[in-house]
Amino acid sequence: MENMIKITVIDREGETHELDAPTDMNMNMMELCKSYELPVEGTCGGMALCASCHMYIESAHDTGEPSEDEEDMLDQAFFVEDNSRLGCQIRLKDELNDLVVRLAPVSE
Repeated sequence: MENMIKITVIDREGETHELDAPTDMNMNMMELCKSYELPVEGTCGGMALCASCHMYIESAHDTGEPSEDEEDMLDQAFFVEDNSRLGCQIRLKDELNDLVVRLAPVSE
């Protein structure tokens, strides 16, 4: 199907989910995960004001550089790694076909 890419999301239990993702709706990774009812909160509504959509980029895709706001939020998040990103800041686009992400653990 045109304007669709494949995204793999590994949930917190290690289960792999193969998702069809539209690239013509201006969606981001947080919204995609929520639409498939995966455990991503998105408490701030995608404004990079929380880290409830924290995920790790597991593939070699270029998701762009984090904004200053995203970096500030990741500085306050738990379990941050070099490949950490906020899902709300990753826009779905054709170049991200076959992207693999892992949901970050939640703080207890």
